[in-house]
This record gives sequence, C-alpha cells and structure tokens, in this order.
Amino acid sequence: MTLLDWLVLIGTTTFIVGWGLWRTRGESDTAEGFLRGSQDLRWPTIGLSVMATQASAITFLSVPGQAYEDGMRFVQFYFGMPIAMVLISAVFIPIYYRLNVLTAYEYLESRFDLKTRLFGAFLFLIQRGLASGITIYAPAIILSAVLGWPLEPTIVGIGALVIVYTVTGGSKAVSQTQKQQMVVMLGGMVVAAIVIVWRLPEHVSFGRAVDVAGALGRMNVVSFDLDLQDRYNIWSGLTGGFFLALSYFGTDQSQVGRYLTGRSISESRLGLLFNGVLKIPMQFLILFVGLLVFVFYQFNAPPLLFNQPLRAKVQATAQAGEFATLEQKWAQVQADKRAEAERYLAARESGDATAEASARERLRDAAKTADSVRKEAKAVVSRALPGVETKDSDYIFISFVKDWMPSGLVGLLITVILAAAMSSIASELNALGATTTVDFYRRLVRRDASDRHVLVASKLFTVFWGLIAVAFASFASLLDNLIQAVNILGSIFYGTVLGIFLVAFFFKHVRGHAVFFAALISQTTVIALFMFSAIGYLWFNVIGCALVSVLALVLQAVMPRTGEAQPSPG
Repeated sequence: MTLLDWLVLIGTTTFIVGWGLWRTRGESDTAEGFLRGSQDLRWPTIGLSVMATQASAITFLSVPGQAYEDGMRFVQFYFGMPIAMVLISAVFIPIYYRLNVLTAYEYLESRFDLKTRLFGAFLFLIQRGLASGITIYAPAIILSAVLGWPLEPTIVGIGALVIVYTVTGGSKAVSQTQKQQMVVMLGGMVVAAIVIVWRLPEHVSFGRAVDVAGALGRMNVVSFDLDLQDRYNIWSGLTGGFFLALSYFGTDQSQVGRYLTGRSISESRLGLLFNGVLKIPMQFLILFVGLLVFVFYQFNAPPLLFNQPLRAKVQATAQAGEFATLEQKWAQVQADKRAEAERYLAARESGDATAEASARERLRDAAKTADSVRKEAKAVVSRALPGVETKDSDYIFISFVKDWMPSGLVGLLITVILAAAMSSIASELNALGATTTVDFYRRLVRRDASDRHVLVASKLFTVFWGLIAVAFASFASLLDNLIQAVNILGSIFYGTVLGIFLVAFFFKHVRGHAVFFAALISQTTVIALFMFSAIGYLWFNVIGCALVSVLALVLQAVMPRTGEAQPSPG
C-alpha cells in the first residue's frame, strides 16, 4: 500500500467512527440508551443500518469469489427477501412496538413461557456468536494478505478494536455510523466495477465482457431446476431464502435491534422495505464485480494460487520444484486461454453461428484445462502441507485489488471491507450483549438490578462475546467459503427460531409446552440432516420452520391441558 492508500484508509475510517460517536455522545449512559438508543431514527438511517449489519466484510470478500468460481446464481439466494420484508413489516414490527421489548425473545415469554423464551434466545446466541467469529476472520485475511501481518495477531487486533468501539458507542452509535459505512461500501464497489472495465483490453467492451462470461457459464442468474441438493436455484431462493430472511430480519436480535431504534412503526417499516428493495441490486452489483474480475483474468494471467502466503509456504517445502513446474505450465495454459477468448470474440463479431459455437467450445475446453491445472496445484499443496485449506476463493477479490487497482483505490476498497466488518461485528456484539443481559442475566439472576448495574453488565457481556468471537475466528480458516459458512450456520438454527415465532403469531391456541418440545425435536432433526444428508442448506430453513409448526399443533392436540397458563394475547 502507498502513502495515499494509507491516508484514504485511516482518514475515511476515522471520520466515520468519529462522526458516529460525536452524533450520539451521552446517549449510551443508561442501560436502555446503550441497548436500544433513544428510538428517534428516521427510515433512511434504519434502512442503511439494516443493510450494513447484513453486509459484513464477508460479503465483499466471498461474494466476488463466489461469482468468479460459480457465476451469478448466488443472487437467487435473496429472491425471497422482499416478500419477507413485507410480512415482517405487517406482523412482527407492530407486536414488538406494542410490547416495547428490548429483545425479540421477550415476546416469547409473554406469549408462551420462560423456557421457550430462553430456548429461542439460546439458539440466537449460539448461531450469532459463532457467525461473529467468521465476521472477524474475514477482514483479518485482508490485513494479513495485504500488509503481511501474521493472521492470529491481526484477528486479535481487529476484535479488540471493534469491542472498544461497540462498548463505547452503544446501539445508536452503531446505527449512525453504519449510514456512512454503507455509502462508502456501495460507492467503493461501483468504483471497482468501473476500474475493472477500464483495465480490460481496449477491444473488449462491457458488452463483450458479458459475452465472454456467458460463454463460460457464469451468467447463470436464474435456474428453474428443482433440485433439493442444489444450493442456488429460484425455488430454494423463494422458499429457503424467504424463510431465512424472515427469521434473520424478524427474530435475529442483531437486526431487530436495528429497526427498534426507529421513532415510530412507520419509520421502522419503511427502513425494512427500503432494505428489501435495494438488497438484490446490491448483491447483484457485488457478484457482478466478481464476474468482471473473472473476465479480466481471461485476458490477463491470474496467479495459480490466489492465497499468496500459502504459495510462499509451499515454496519452502520439498514440493517447491513440482509447484514451480506447474506454474510454468499455468502460464502457457493462460496464454492459450486468452487466444481462445480472442478467437471467440472474433467469431461472435463475424455473425457466423457455426464458427461462434465452435470457438465457444474451444474456449470452454481451455477453461477446463486451466481448472485441471489448478486442481493439480492444490493437490501439490495438500502433499506439501497436509491438512491445510487449499480453497482460495475468499482471496480472489483482494488479490485483484492489491495487484491491479491504482494507488488510492486500494486504500478505498480496503476501507470498504473494514467498514463492512466494523458495522456488522458491532451490531452482532451489541445484540449478543443485549440478549445475554436482558433474557438471561436480568431475567434469571438480577431482576431488581439498578440501571447502572444493568449498563455495566451489558458492556461486560459485550466484551465477553467479543472474546468468544475472536476465539472462534481462529478456526475460521478451516471453513470452505466464508459467505456460505455464515449462511449455513444461519440455516441450521433460523428455521427453528422462526417456527417458534410463527406459531406465536398465527396459532393462538398453542401453548408453551407444545411449542418448546416441537422446537427441540425440530432443531435435533435439522442438525441430523445437516450432518448426514446432502440436502442444500437453504432448505433447512423451510424444514425447521415447518417441523416446529406441525409438531406444535400435534403436540398441543395430544398434551394434557392442565398445569400450564393460557397464552397472553400477542
């Protein structure tokens, strides 16, 4: 990084954090102010805060890599989100406001009983606590790769920085800061897309770049194939994606806490609908940036391994010579692939359909040859460093930024990723601290605690979860793809939690015992399916939610009706 990059990075980050803390000074001096803010935010701030909470650094690292390797089909994951936003705005938000809850799980006790509230809160803590570790690990990759810092100290440093920031600012500072962070994120990705197109050869226009991507199967935006083992198609997006979004935005405290800071029900509703409208275009943009990087590397040789620190380790082993031979082969394969890409564009320009089809096949064959060389290289890495993770899709975008972006823009794009990390981690730690304090500590241990005591406890629990996240981040390198890892974690737990809430909202005769045992059975079943079946993870949201709903109705019908209080109106 150049001096200009450092100035952009430090200047932008300092301004965003300083502005957020200054705008909310004095508002986290009470427990409620720290946990929820003063409930006076307008819908644009709420909408951007909700988007920024979901758009972690993982989004800007893994999603471009996902498009590079698998095309655009990941966007289908978000197709069910707008429908979920409408349902949450109509059903969830009015109930939360009417009960004036600090966390979503308080409602479950008023509707069912204490054990159901605690079980729902416990599932949230497990899922979000682990996911926050992955969220910390993602930006640590950047600083480790770009600056050459050791990964473990970098993880600890980022975790410590975000813990201090979250404990100092509280909920409202998180929301205010996220507004500026979201603007920087979106602006940075637009600039990245423009620069990539500018970096393409002069004769490769934007339209021709899309043609090359399509010829190599990367413009696979929508798939209508009904396959339960396929993670991304329109059916899994509209169903599994809908249930995941409904649970995440409707029951996950990291999101509920964002829109409960609104000054009214209308402001919170508009903020969520704003998110529902913009989320798909935003994800499409980020995926498309990855697609453009893929096309760029059809005309410019990419590294054989995008994880350069891993390459350096291999070069220090007995397999260094074998790896060097593969790199020479890789250079020739890339030259051949570029020649085939040029021939394909020439054939397409000629209008000869037969020549175009033939050129497309040769281009695809060249791409397959390149993929086989990559597989050989990863096999060499596995022999050289047994047990090491060879998948490097999370390094693709940052590697491109480091090698090809002009001075100044490197700093901007690293700022984008760090801003995303700060916004998402801060929301998660704030929500974890709030849920632990409100649903467990204040409810079970110190119901008569003073406001000052609750405030201190909230900050201490926030620090505790930050330390847990840092510890789990140390294991994140063992995961396949970070964005998928977060979504898999969510899908395992979210269906059950959503089922509990939907039973609470729509099946008024079902009581606490029935829904509690239905949730236990459902969660056990989903975990078993995850471990022992090949079902695409998005379907776990549907399965978990459906199981809770059906089993709760069945159990309520067969359970004795004595010994349990009637549910309160919800």
